[in-house]
Amino acid sequence: MHILIIEDEKKVANALREGLEKERYEVTIARTGEEGFFLASQRSFDLLLLDLMLPRRDGIDVLATLRKCGNQTPILVVTAKDAVEDRVIGLDQGADDYLTKPFAFSELLARIRALLRRGRMDQILKLRHEDLEMDLVTHKVTRGVRSLDLTSKEFDLLEYLLRHSDRVVSREMLARDVWHATARATPLDNVIDVTMARLRRKVDEPYERKLLHTVRGLGYLLSGRQG
Repeated sequence: MHILIIEDEKKVANALREGLEKERYEVTIARTGEEGFFLASQRSFDLLLLDLMLPRRDGIDVLATLRKCGNQTPILVVTAKDAVEDRVIGLDQGADDYLTKPFAFSELLARIRALLRRGRMDQILKLRHEDLEMDLVTHKVTRGVRSLDLTSKEFDLLEYLLRHSDRVVSREMLARDVWHATARATPLDNVIDVTMARLRRKVDEPYERKLLHTVRGLGYLLSGRQG
Protein backbone atom coordinates (compact mmCIF):
# COMPACT_ATOMS: atom_id res chain seq x y z
CA MET A 1 0.00 0.00 0.00
CA HIS A 2 1.39 3.37 -1.05
CA ILE A 3 0.55 6.44 1.07
CA LEU A 4 1.19 10.06 0.12
CA ILE A 5 1.80 12.40 3.08
CA ILE A 6 1.22 16.08 2.27
CA GLU A 7 2.75 17.83 5.29
CA ASP A 8 5.04 20.84 5.51
CA GLU A 9 6.33 20.25 9.07
CA LYS A 10 9.46 18.21 8.46
CA LYS A 11 9.58 16.53 11.89
CA VAL A 12 5.92 15.52 11.69
CA ALA A 13 6.25 14.19 8.15
CA ASN A 14 9.40 12.21 8.95
CA ALA A 15 7.86 10.75 12.11
CA LEU A 16 4.79 9.66 10.17
CA ARG A 17 6.93 8.12 7.44
CA GLU A 18 9.09 6.24 9.96
CA GLY A 19 6.06 4.85 11.76
CA LEU A 20 4.20 3.88 8.60
CA GLU A 21 7.23 2.26 6.99
CA LYS A 22 7.60 0.09 10.12
CA GLU A 23 4.05 -1.06 9.37
CA ARG A 24 5.24 -1.93 5.83
CA TYR A 25 3.51 0.90 4.01
CA GLU A 26 5.31 2.60 1.14
CA VAL A 27 5.45 6.34 1.81
CA THR A 28 6.01 9.44 -0.32
CA ILE A 29 6.20 12.92 1.22
CA ALA A 30 5.18 16.24 -0.34
CA ARG A 31 6.21 19.42 1.52
CA THR A 32 3.83 21.87 -0.17
CA GLY A 33 0.23 21.79 -1.31
CA GLU A 34 1.28 22.32 -4.93
CA GLU A 35 3.71 19.40 -4.85
CA GLY A 36 1.13 17.22 -3.15
CA PHE A 37 -1.53 18.04 -5.74
CA PHE A 38 0.89 17.31 -8.59
CA LEU A 39 1.92 13.93 -7.15
CA ALA A 40 -1.66 12.92 -6.36
CA SER A 41 -2.69 13.85 -9.90
CA GLN A 42 0.15 12.06 -11.68
CA ARG A 43 0.71 8.94 -9.58
CA SER A 44 -1.46 6.21 -8.12
CA PHE A 45 -1.72 6.13 -4.31
CA ASP A 46 -3.85 4.01 -2.01
CA LEU A 47 -4.33 6.79 0.57
CA LEU A 48 -3.52 10.47 1.12
CA LEU A 49 -2.69 12.01 4.51
CA LEU A 50 -3.39 15.70 4.05
CA ASP A 51 -2.55 18.64 6.31
CA LEU A 52 -4.71 21.73 5.81
CA MET A 53 -2.24 24.53 6.58
CA LEU A 54 0.24 24.19 3.72
CA PRO A 55 2.50 26.60 1.82
CA ARG A 56 1.85 27.46 -1.84
CA ARG A 57 -1.59 25.80 -1.84
CA ASP A 58 -3.80 25.16 1.18
CA GLY A 59 -5.12 21.70 1.95
CA ILE A 60 -8.79 22.50 1.34
CA ASP A 61 -7.97 23.69 -2.17
CA VAL A 62 -5.93 20.54 -2.84
CA LEU A 63 -8.77 18.39 -1.54
CA ALA A 64 -11.54 20.16 -3.45
CA THR A 65 -9.61 20.26 -6.73
CA LEU A 66 -8.68 16.58 -6.58
CA ARG A 67 -12.31 15.65 -6.09
CA LYS A 68 -13.45 17.95 -8.92
CA CYS A 69 -10.92 16.20 -11.17
CA GLY A 70 -12.47 12.83 -10.31
CA ASN A 71 -9.69 11.60 -8.03
CA GLN A 72 -11.34 9.10 -5.64
CA THR A 73 -8.27 8.18 -3.57
CA PRO A 74 -9.23 7.95 0.13
CA ILE A 75 -8.12 11.15 1.90
CA LEU A 76 -7.53 11.42 5.65
CA VAL A 77 -7.15 15.02 6.79
CA VAL A 78 -4.61 15.33 9.62
CA THR A 79 -4.47 18.86 11.02
CA ALA A 80 -4.23 21.04 14.10
CA LYS A 81 -7.49 22.76 13.08
CA ASP A 82 -9.98 21.26 15.52
CA ALA A 83 -12.97 23.58 15.23
CA VAL A 84 -16.24 21.94 14.22
CA GLU A 85 -16.59 24.24 11.21
CA ASP A 86 -13.12 23.20 9.96
CA ARG A 87 -14.10 19.52 10.15
CA VAL A 88 -17.37 20.22 8.38
CA ILE A 89 -15.61 22.11 5.57
CA GLY A 90 -13.06 19.33 5.12
CA LEU A 91 -15.69 16.58 5.01
CA ASP A 92 -17.96 18.59 2.72
CA GLN A 93 -15.09 19.11 0.28
CA GLY A 94 -14.53 15.36 -0.01
CA ALA A 95 -12.36 14.18 2.89
CA ASP A 96 -13.09 10.59 3.95
CA ASP A 97 -12.00 11.12 7.56
CA TYR A 98 -10.61 13.84 9.82
CA LEU A 99 -8.03 13.49 12.61
CA THR A 100 -6.84 16.40 14.75
CA LYS A 101 -3.33 16.85 16.10
CA PRO A 102 -2.02 15.69 18.48
CA PHE A 103 -3.21 12.12 18.06
CA ALA A 104 -2.18 8.62 19.08
CA PHE A 105 -0.33 6.83 16.29
CA SER A 106 -2.38 3.69 17.00
CA GLU A 107 -5.57 5.65 16.21
CA LEU A 108 -4.06 6.92 12.97
CA LEU A 109 -3.22 3.33 11.96
CA ALA A 110 -6.75 2.18 12.78
CA ARG A 111 -8.27 4.94 10.65
CA ILE A 112 -5.88 4.16 7.79
CA ARG A 113 -6.82 0.47 7.90
CA ALA A 114 -10.53 1.34 7.88
CA LEU A 115 -10.17 3.66 4.88
CA LEU A 116 -8.08 1.14 2.95
CA ARG A 117 -10.65 -1.59 3.59
CA ARG A 118 -13.41 0.74 2.38
CA GLY A 119 -11.33 1.74 -0.64
CA ARG A 120 -10.86 -1.89 -1.69
CA MET A 121 -14.60 -2.53 -1.42
CA ASP A 122 -15.49 0.57 -3.42
CA GLN A 123 -12.79 0.33 -6.08
CA ILE A 124 -13.74 0.27 -9.75
CA LEU A 125 -13.66 -3.31 -10.98
CA LYS A 126 -13.65 -2.48 -14.69
CA LEU A 127 -11.74 0.10 -16.71
CA ARG A 128 -13.09 1.22 -20.07
CA HIS A 129 -12.11 3.56 -22.89
CA GLU A 130 -14.37 3.56 -25.93
CA ASP A 131 -14.64 -0.12 -27.00
CA LEU A 132 -11.59 -1.22 -24.96
CA GLU A 133 -12.50 -2.82 -21.63
CA MET A 134 -10.43 -4.36 -18.81
CA ASP A 135 -11.88 -6.48 -16.01
CA LEU A 136 -9.61 -6.11 -12.97
CA VAL A 137 -11.03 -9.20 -11.28
CA THR A 138 -10.87 -11.75 -14.10
CA HIS A 139 -7.99 -10.00 -15.93
CA LYS A 140 -10.00 -10.31 -19.15
CA VAL A 141 -9.32 -7.59 -21.72
CA THR A 142 -11.52 -7.05 -24.74
CA ARG A 143 -11.77 -4.63 -27.60
CA GLY A 144 -15.23 -4.81 -29.08
CA VAL A 145 -16.11 -8.49 -29.23
CA ARG A 146 -12.47 -9.62 -29.50
CA SER A 147 -10.56 -10.92 -26.47
CA LEU A 148 -6.94 -9.74 -26.13
CA ASP A 149 -4.28 -12.19 -24.93
CA LEU A 150 -1.87 -10.06 -22.88
CA THR A 151 1.20 -10.92 -20.86
CA SER A 152 1.30 -9.85 -17.21
CA LYS A 153 3.44 -6.80 -17.97
CA GLU A 154 1.31 -5.83 -20.98
CA PHE A 155 -1.74 -6.00 -18.71
CA ASP A 156 -0.06 -3.78 -16.09
CA LEU A 157 0.99 -1.31 -18.77
CA LEU A 158 -2.47 -1.15 -20.31
CA GLU A 159 -4.09 -0.75 -16.88
CA TYR A 160 -1.83 2.24 -16.20
CA LEU A 161 -2.67 3.78 -19.57
CA LEU A 162 -6.39 3.26 -18.98
CA ARG A 163 -6.17 4.93 -15.58
CA HIS A 164 -4.44 7.87 -17.28
CA SER A 165 -6.50 7.91 -20.48
CA ASP A 166 -6.35 11.11 -22.53
CA ARG A 167 -3.20 12.11 -20.64
CA VAL A 168 0.38 11.72 -21.84
CA VAL A 169 2.44 9.35 -19.69
CA SER A 170 6.22 9.62 -19.88
CA ARG A 171 8.74 6.80 -19.89
CA GLU A 172 9.82 8.06 -16.47
CA MET A 173 6.30 7.55 -15.12
CA LEU A 174 6.12 4.06 -16.61
CA ALA A 175 9.56 3.12 -15.28
CA ARG A 176 8.56 4.26 -11.80
CA ASP A 177 4.94 3.11 -11.56
CA VAL A 178 4.74 0.03 -13.83
CA TRP A 179 8.29 -1.36 -13.73
CA HIS A 180 8.90 -0.04 -10.17
CA ALA A 181 12.40 1.08 -11.05
CA THR A 182 14.15 3.55 -8.75
CA ALA A 183 15.87 5.27 -11.68
CA ARG A 184 15.45 5.40 -15.45
CA ALA A 185 18.06 3.80 -17.66
CA THR A 186 18.41 3.38 -21.41
CA PRO A 187 18.00 -0.44 -21.31
CA LEU A 188 14.73 -0.02 -19.40
CA ASP A 189 13.53 2.60 -21.90
CA ASN A 190 14.13 0.02 -24.62
CA VAL A 191 12.12 -2.59 -22.70
CA ILE A 192 9.27 -0.09 -22.27
CA ASP A 193 9.29 0.70 -25.99
CA VAL A 194 9.28 -2.98 -26.98
CA THR A 195 6.46 -3.79 -24.55
CA MET A 196 4.46 -0.83 -25.84
CA ALA A 197 4.98 -1.95 -29.44
CA ARG A 198 3.70 -5.44 -28.62
CA LEU A 199 0.71 -3.99 -26.78
CA ARG A 200 -0.08 -1.64 -29.66
CA ARG A 201 -0.15 -4.55 -32.10
CA LYS A 202 -2.63 -6.42 -29.93
CA VAL A 203 -4.87 -3.44 -29.20
CA ASP A 204 -4.78 -1.51 -32.49
CA GLU A 205 -3.53 -3.60 -35.40
CA PRO A 206 -6.92 -4.99 -36.58
CA TYR A 207 -8.69 -1.63 -36.19
CA GLU A 208 -8.82 1.50 -38.31
CA ARG A 209 -9.37 3.62 -35.19
CA LYS A 210 -6.14 3.62 -33.18
CA LEU A 211 -6.11 4.09 -29.39
CA LEU A 212 -2.40 3.93 -28.50
CA HIS A 213 -0.25 6.83 -29.68
CA THR A 214 3.37 7.92 -29.35
CA VAL A 215 3.77 11.59 -28.49
CA ARG A 216 7.21 12.48 -29.82
CA GLY A 217 9.58 13.65 -27.10
CA LEU A 218 6.99 13.21 -24.34
CA GLY A 219 5.77 9.62 -24.06
CA TYR A 220 2.59 7.71 -24.79
CA LEU A 221 -1.11 8.45 -24.89
CA LEU A 222 -4.24 6.29 -24.77
CA SER A 223 -6.90 8.24 -26.60
CA GLY A 224 -9.49 7.78 -29.32
CA ARG A 225 -8.77 11.27 -30.61
CA GLN A 226 -6.80 11.23 -33.84
CA GLY A 227 -3.88 13.51 -34.69
